[in-house]
Amino acid sequence: MRISTANSYDRTIDVLQKRQSELSKLQSQLATGKRVQKASDDPVSATLSETARNRLARTEADLRSLEASRASLQQAESGLAESGELIQQVRDLLVAAGNGTYGPNEREDIARQLEGLRERLIGVANLKDNAGRTLFGGLGGASTPFVDTYPPPAGEVQFNGQRGQAAAGDRSLPQTLDGHAIWMEIPRGNGSFVVNFPTPPAVNAGSVRSDLGGVVDSSLATGDPYRIDFASGAGGIEYTITNTTTGLPVTGHQNVPYEAGKSVTFDGLRIQLDGSPAPGDQLLVSPVSSANPTDIFEVVKNAIDTLRKPDNAVRTHELGRAMTELDAGLDKVLLARGRAGEWLNRADSMEKLMGDRSADYEIEISRLEDLDLVKGISDFQTKQTGLEAALKAYAQVQRLSLFSVING
Repeated sequence: MRISTANSYDRTIDVLQKRQSELSKLQSQLATGKRVQKASDDPVSATLSETARNRLARTEADLRSLEASRASLQQAESGLAESGELIQQVRDLLVAAGNGTYGPNEREDIARQLEGLRERLIGVANLKDNAGRTLFGGLGGASTPFVDTYPPPAGEVQFNGQRGQAAAGDRSLPQTLDGHAIWMEIPRGNGSFVVNFPTPPAVNAGSVRSDLGGVVDSSLATGDPYRIDFASGAGGIEYTITNTTTGLPVTGHQNVPYEAGKSVTFDGLRIQLDGSPAPGDQLLVSPVSSANPTDIFEVVKNAIDTLRKPDNAVRTHELGRAMTELDAGLDKVLLARGRAGEWLNRADSMEKLMGDRSADYEIEISRLEDLDLVKGISDFQTKQTGLEAALKAYAQVQRLSLFSVING
């Protein structure tokens, strides 16, 4: 059999180059710790690894967004806590203002304190997070959602944000709360009815206070407005209750002798009347509509204005109503704070879940791309030994030729 020396050399060189290439590839894999360094190394693993890497990137972005939401919610929760404390301080001052021994100077001092608390409440409602985003602007729309037009004659707070609350998702949480729903939707009166003086009570009439808090059974109430008229009678002061829709007196409540502290029940309503009314005094009992709520800032403003009124009857009645509405406003704040707390708890759960997902993706990427170092070192040493043997054999064979024998 005839063997071509040149062909043998070429084949041997090809084999040596191939082994050198394999050894170089293993050396690169050992240096980087990666089995798959480019798509051609393992197309299937490279494709699956890229998919896992994209999912990992999305999860990490969701984690960053979640952390931003958590920071905003923590600041919002802190602001709601401060708002609740301020409302409680307002209520304490209103209780103190009901002291019968207080004169105009003491009441003016309380009114000025209430003005300061009201300004602080507006400041809380306009809080911003570290990114400069308003915490209670709803869905956005204004850098300062609550704009104060107080003092009189305007005397109101306008909400310039966009109403509505962003919903929590599987991977995200709201970063702002709907301040309008928290502070601007306080039910008037006790939420079902409100009692007002149509005109100031008669001079030196004493005080008339109607307390509806917790005593109205709205399931029985007709929803009609009523008027309570006080007049002189044979035995003293008498009252008559009239349905102002029909214009007719309520059956059984016409020219009834007045007894201070006695509960009056009619058409599903129960009202406690206290004080010493005078002939000509009136009270209006009107149903309230959810479409026409008050707001916490108006409640405080009305209380401030009430403290500066000379009529003791009106002042006592209005302060009692203000405290009822303050309690409803505090309930709103506490409800919002509870929702923020629930979202913060959800953020903890979501962070753990996303962290576990990130770990799973990283494990999957490592399984697809990383090199088994023990096996890689073993393969490297085996191929290195093989290459060294091949090089020695090639060197020995290369020195053998017919011309060497003839010349020798």
